[in-house]
Amino acid sequence: MTTTTSDQRTDLRPLFEPQSIALIGATDKSMWSLNTFLNIQGSDFTGRTYLVNPRTPEVHGEKTYQSIADLPEVVDLVFVMVPTGAVLGTLKEAVAAGTRAAVVLTSGFGEVGEEGKRLEQEIVDFAEESGLALLGPNGNGFINAAKGITPYGLPIGRPLITGNVGFVLQSGALASAVLGFAQSRNIGISFLTAMGNEAVLSVTDVMQYLIDSPETDVIALFLESVRDTEEFRRIAKKALLAGKPIVALKVGRSELGAQAALAHTGALVGDNAVNSAAFDQMGVARVTSVEDLIVTAGLFASVGSLPGNRMGVVTPSGGASEVIADRSQDEGIELPPFGPETIEALSEIVPSFGTPQNPLDVTGYVVIDRTLTRRALEVVAKDPGIDFAILNMELPKVEGPDHAGTVENFKASADAIKALSKPAMVIGTALTDITEYGRRLQAESGYPYVLGGIDRGIHAIGRVIAWSERHRAALAAEADAVEAAPIEVEGATGMWTEHQAAQFLADNGVAVVPSRLAKTAEEAIAAAEEYGYPVVVKAVADGLGHKSDIGGVRLNLMDADDVRNAHDQIVEALEGLGSTGIQTIVQPQRSADGVELIVGVVRDPAWGLTLAVGLGGIWVEIMKDAALRVLPTTQDEIKKAITSLRAYPLLQGARGTKPVDIDALASEVAKIADVAYRLGDRLEALEINPLRAAADGNEALDALITWAE
Repeated sequence: MTTTTSDQRTDLRPLFEPQSIALIGATDKSMWSLNTFLNIQGSDFTGRTYLVNPRTPEVHGEKTYQSIADLPEVVDLVFVMVPTGAVLGTLKEAVAAGTRAAVVLTSGFGEVGEEGKRLEQEIVDFAEESGLALLGPNGNGFINAAKGITPYGLPIGRPLITGNVGFVLQSGALASAVLGFAQSRNIGISFLTAMGNEAVLSVTDVMQYLIDSPETDVIALFLESVRDTEEFRRIAKKALLAGKPIVALKVGRSELGAQAALAHTGALVGDNAVNSAAFDQMGVARVTSVEDLIVTAGLFASVGSLPGNRMGVVTPSGGASEVIADRSQDEGIELPPFGPETIEALSEIVPSFGTPQNPLDVTGYVVIDRTLTRRALEVVAKDPGIDFAILNMELPKVEGPDHAGTVENFKASADAIKALSKPAMVIGTALTDITEYGRRLQAESGYPYVLGGIDRGIHAIGRVIAWSERHRAALAAEADAVEAAPIEVEGATGMWTEHQAAQFLADNGVAVVPSRLAKTAEEAIAAAEEYGYPVVVKAVADGLGHKSDIGGVRLNLMDADDVRNAHDQIVEALEGLGSTGIQTIVQPQRSADGVELIVGVVRDPAWGLTLAVGLGGIWVEIMKDAALRVLPTTQDEIKKAITSLRAYPLLQGARGTKPVDIDALASEVAKIADVAYRLGDRLEALEINPLRAAADGNEALDALITWAE
């Protein structure tokens, strides 16, 4: 697969916005060929379509041409359906004729084995040499609904509902399911493509095209892998700053584990966890199902962003209000109590047997008074304590006896929602298809998008809130962005154990407990006398990582005899193991106050240097309580990571202990993360375990650094 950058990116308009198309290998024997032809013919495509088949004068009831060279004009796009071995020759013929874009439907390339990979590489080499924009091979084609251009090999349901969501999928078979479900929820698409093998053009290339497309406001992704993480991060940042949300269903959530040099940090870092952390930092709304992908993308397309997480709810069902309350708590969405003025106004609207509270159940009286929900919504939306409102309402499935009255009622509700000073959304109770009558009613009344079901709807709202916060933060941070200067370390190899690693960190501004090396018991005692008792004595040897595994950490040493015995016993144990570079470290012993944390950085195979912060000491691998951030990151991000830990209440001062200054702790972790990031490719892993977090300050008590080969 080739990798393009912003400086060398191919113009994809000839590919995705052609004025002429040639179907190469068109034949009545293939449903792929017939589907593609009928899809183009059934769209609003106003350009020319040519069929090329050297053996048959007529295909699909249309005249054919024997070769590309015989076409009456240079076509913008060739849609290639010839046998695998003939693909390269066909592409060369097309380029020789002046064509600069191709979709290759044909399979049998990199997905089938070594010979297929060789054939695919030949195509890649030719595309790079000629500047050919190529989608595929082994792909279905694309649907540019916004432009009415649909060279796509699977059937497209008609009418095709157009809108502002662009879908980019690393799955051909799933594309039709995505399209069908989006249509069933009345979510209009601007664009859809299945990428195939991504031999030349990648997901990020198409994402870039959609960011630049005025018809696309939301980008929805189905990802099996992120092939170029740096390019993905660049494109995601561009989308975030442009205000175009990305929703992603990333499959393969198994915990295979990042390849980490340090065992403790490595136990906390897994492929799926790093993917989630990276997506979260980039403002990519990650979901876990096709349904969530589509429902969430539909909400983004409808509402854009939300100003906060305080929600007001209007529903005609007490049961629904309880489900909404439960799911809102799951998603971190607040349901604040209404203010006195709101309660007073609602008391004049809601029947006497109802209760003016949030969520607001206006009761079944809506059957009698069809204006009740919209009047209640207008009051709720004015409450100063909420940021947005939702209305729990379903579209009717079938036409009733008073269609005109139904349209009038829904139009009045639509107008009321549009007139509100705050965002408002409509959410159905269950995830069901919108019927043809429901679609017709929406079209005639201008009724807004209806979220599919409380469960997925509230989840989608949570994703929109999180993205909105990211979007605002990204815009604010862009003006203050400063490139970090690299740290140069000459000749660093292998593992730096505690004393060397700690000294390096201290030299770079990290708070580290004082320590002194001792080759003899007398040197250890002298250091202890200088620090004052009690002290700690630790083992030092070449390549010794985790000292506690061999009894190499001695605590609560109160006098010279304790220090002498600890030193001698540690040296004896290390000699018995055949260790080299044997010494001890003497440190002042810190009080038991505070919480022991681990702060580690490891190199994830895909995303690079990744920070893990969590409960440390002996609890690391038992509790596995850690939050991850892909570097570079910010102090605010690190503070969010710390406050997300299950152990966070310990830092707040549990059982009468003094609380830790979380801002100061986040600042200290940020220093560690900054040092790691500035080391760049030189660093394989860095681990501080423990970092003592306490009311009187934060300090690294132990450290290891592993350098990349």
